[in-house]
Amino acid sequence: MIQVKNSEIRELTNEEIQEKIEEYKKELFNLRCSQSAGELEKPSRIRELRKLVARMKTILRERELGMEEK
Repeated sequence: MIQVKNSEIRELTNEEIQEKIEEYKKELFNLRCSQSAGELEKPSRIRELRKLVARMKTILRERELGMEEK
């Protein structure tokens, strides 16, 4: 289980967040392939990764709009 807090994500630069998003998307793809083949051990991992990617995208969007807490 990934335990990443929003404060930890906010400490990263935009480029680092983008790299993490791409990394997690690749992992999601591999997990979905495993799921379709019936080899997935932890189905909850897919949900965790989807939520983490969404949180990261939200933080990037907040920065883009200038809404980030200071």
